[in-house]
Amino acid sequence: MEPRTGRTGRRPGTSTTREEIVAAAAIAFSASGYEATSMRQVAADAGVDPALVRRFFGGKEQLFSAVVTSVFQPEQAVAMLLDGPRGKLGERLAGYVLGLLGAVDRPGPVLGLMRSAATNAHAAALIREFLANDMLGKVTRKLGVDQPELRAALAAGQLVGLAITRYAVRVDALVSSPPDELIAWMAPALQRHLTGRAP
Repeated sequence: MEPRTGRTGRRPGTSTTREEIVAAAAIAFSASGYEATSMRQVAADAGVDPALVRRFFGGKEQLFSAVVTSVFQPEQAVAMLLDGPRGKLGERLAGYVLGLLGAVDRPGPVLGLMRSAATNAHAAALIREFLANDMLGKVTRKLGVDQPELRAALAAGQLVGLAITRYAVRVDALVSSPPDELIAWMAPALQRHLTGRAP
């Protein structure tokens, strides 16, 4: 008779458990939304004890923040957006976000995170804080432009609007347009918000 072995929550060998939990949470938040996603379900999907999820992340808000950071990778994104001609920043930003969103018929987890933000105040606050401080806000502050918070918010509004209308509402003209065409249309508006003269 073999001895019983219970789950201790931590796997042997090189640990990728934290990353696996974040990946499971990204799928859960995208599929079920913020409210319906539970820490226990994420733990089950990742194959770990719920106590380990709480040890790594504390609560659901912190877990959602970890998913947002994992998906957007703000440090790399900010470096990439600022690395290149200032006049092409809008183009780089549009391309980056469309790349994250993925194909219309197989969108990436960003859309699910935005849906969560649209239906839950906690998720919305976390996304808002992330965009304002960790990503677009950091870009506008590093650019040294006036009204950096407003500029970041306007750019975020354009991008979230595109995500919802193309991927969730599925407006025909946006669904049928290839990414390169959408980038060409979006880039000037984003550029104006980020670096243009204030009205």
